Amino acid sequence: MANPGGGAICNGNLHKHEKQSDGSPSGNCVKNGIVKEAQQNGRPHFYKPIVESFEEAPLHVMVFTYLGYGLGTLFGYLRDFLRSCGLEKCNAAIEREEQKDFVPLYQNFENFYTRNLYMRIRDNWNRPICSAPGSRFDVMERVSDDYNWTFRFTGRIIKDVINMGSYNFLGLAASYDESMRTVKDVLEDYGLGVASTRHEMGTLDKHEELENLVAKFLNVEAAMVFGMGFATNSMNIPALVGKGCLILSDELNHASLVLGARLSGATIRIFKHNNMQSLEKLLRDAVIYGQPRIRRAWKKILILVEGIYSMEGSIVDLPQIVALKKKYKAYLYIDEAHSIGSVGPTGRGVVEFFGLDPRDVDVLMGTFTKSFGAAGGYIAGRKDLVDYLRVHSHSAVYATSMSPPVAEQIIRSMKFIMGLDGTTQGLQRVRQLAKNTRYFRQRLNEMGFIIYGNEESPVIPLLLYMPAKVAAFARHLLNRKIGVVVVGFPATPLAEARARFCVSAAHTREMLDTVPSLSTKLDIKNNLPMIIYSNNSSPIG
Repeated sequence: MANPGGGAICNGNLHKHEKQSDGSPSGNCVKNGIVKEAQQNGRPHFYKPIVESFEEAPLHVMVFTYLGYGLGTLFGYLRDFLRSCGLEKCNAAIEREEQKDFVPLYQNFENFYTRNLYMRIRDNWNRPICSAPGSRFDVMERVSDDYNWTFRFTGRIIKDVINMGSYNFLGLAASYDESMRTVKDVLEDYGLGVASTRHEMGTLDKHEELENLVAKFLNVEAAMVFGMGFATNSMNIPALVGKGCLILSDELNHASLVLGARLSGATIRIFKHNNMQSLEKLLRDAVIYGQPRIRRAWKKILILVEGIYSMEGSIVDLPQIVALKKKYKAYLYIDEAHSIGSVGPTGRGVVEFFGLDPRDVDVLMGTFTKSFGAAGGYIAGRKDLVDYLRVHSHSAVYATSMSPPVAEQIIRSMKFIMGLDGTTQGLQRVRQLAKNTRYFRQRLNEMGFIIYGNEESPVIPLLLYMPAKVAAFARHLLNRKIGVVVVGFPATPLAEARARFCVSAAHTREMLDTVPSLSTKLDIKNNLPMIIYSNNSSPIG
């Protein structure tokens, strides 16, 4: 058997959950395939049903998509041949002639995709923004004279571009106004940097105030904050599990979770995205067979999931996962980077969205970079878990503490959401985000687009499939003052390139109506093949 548990980690050991005050075990039960919670306050609570869409592409779309990649690959080999013959200038990094007998520093074939496909559409990424990332922002115009190998700025600013790409879910990442007076005061009193780690002289009263507020917001015993969201995952997972432990990770988990799992030294097994049958099979096998060869029980079994998956727009099936982790005595780590502040009746994430008890999740992780308009991340849960991480977390030992003005911005935003500023504007923004999300998804569906994800998710992927359409879509919308994020391989499967919209509470109905109407003019719905053009307005290859 695996270690008993469902609790937190203290000195490397996991503690069991306590029973409810009436003596009955807390948790969920499964009946007739429907997961429901035990009675709370004398009334049974049924979980919110999950409504998600992952429509498959028509056959002709997939044919044209693979045909496009095939033609691009053939022209890539042709251009590589011309470069090797000296008939075409090579702008990519190559080995010097003096180092021809050394182990290659640059793997030629590994850079094939970047050199011959990505460079054609590179102008659609890393666009320089020169304003606050509100519902509208300003973009610095740039052009390329060598087919996207280098760029130069024209000096022109594209004003008032509708921002459909930033994770500014509640509209709190905005330019300065009087509501930010406290942030300015903290900057004057504390300065920008801390110049020390949390273990040394980098723990300020602002950090402790923020941690207490985060614990109150999440309704848990304690919390710890970190200066970087990515490092919150990658540097804390190795402190929780190690050799002899088993990590069960969703196949679509973020790179920070993947890196943290790999750094831990634990055995990693992948289950299909949001597939409870796949997860339960892995859990059952782990409990029955234990560790390979020696057949000893796993020291710990940790399930890694996200609240909202940023590339799919799907929401984790948390009630089912909680039921499984209790059934098999495993532990649950949930990354709420995209869900905290953006879902749930009061913005408290997927735990509140499904009406679960926060104690059902052993490790609650989230970031302040999305809904709170700041930077950094947190780990929250039982006090013994947080106390353990204060001593053993690599971020606490080696990383510089969170900047005081950033901490104050998070405090201000969190109080705003909780209504501790004396207003209900924060709650109104959470509700407005939910309305905007449902409206925008409905509009895209009505117009025939293929979109992924949960109907309540403010992250909305719109499938483009073909690499040429990725470039054409982003350029077409920017020309009409709409900024979008487009994503392709290797961040997505080869044939599932997409545009990723992020809805904000700051978006008006007029903005949300403008984007789909302009998208149809590009004929994205029909998914016809196109020639890949660079931003030089001339065909390449």
